[in-house]
Amino acid sequence: MRTTIELQRRRWLAMALLLPLADAWAAPIRPSVEVWKDPNCGCCKDWVAHLVANGFAVKVNETGSNAMRSQLGIAEKYGSCHTALVAGYALEGHVPARDIKRLLQGRPEGIGLAVPGMPVGSPGMDGPEYGNRKDAYNVLLLKKDGSFTVYQTYDGKKS
Repeated sequence: MRTTIELQRRRWLAMALLLPLADAWAAPIRPSVEVWKDPNCGCCKDWVAHLVANGFAVKVNETGSNAMRSQLGIAEKYGSCHTALVAGYALEGHVPARDIKRLLQGRPEGIGLAVPGMPVGSPGMDGPEYGNRKDAYNVLLLKKDGSFTVYQTYDGKKS
């Protein structure tokens, strides 16, 4: 028969072994984004900083984005200065973090999100050098058949 002391010792040992796992289970998961960009692009760096500030873990590849854009099936007409991948979805251009979070929550059918071109006022294109200018732009949900739907509209009003 086991003594009470032996049982208590085993219980404490089990709890000590499981304690590090409790921290890992409780820690929030940071969505991971992998980015392909030109090494000299300042607005891309600013967009990456926007993602990090909004809770994303980001890995950057300084190799340009054309090859990855093509590999992910993003048509050139939706192109911008950087391409990214998050949880199986493509991201093209200056997509706001809040729209990426919404995408990951809703998991809609599609290739991913795009902000074609480089609209002033979008994340990464909103620094002081733009004089508080904010152009209107749309975030597009790209479909596998090459079409899109407007996922979010930004009206361009000054803040």
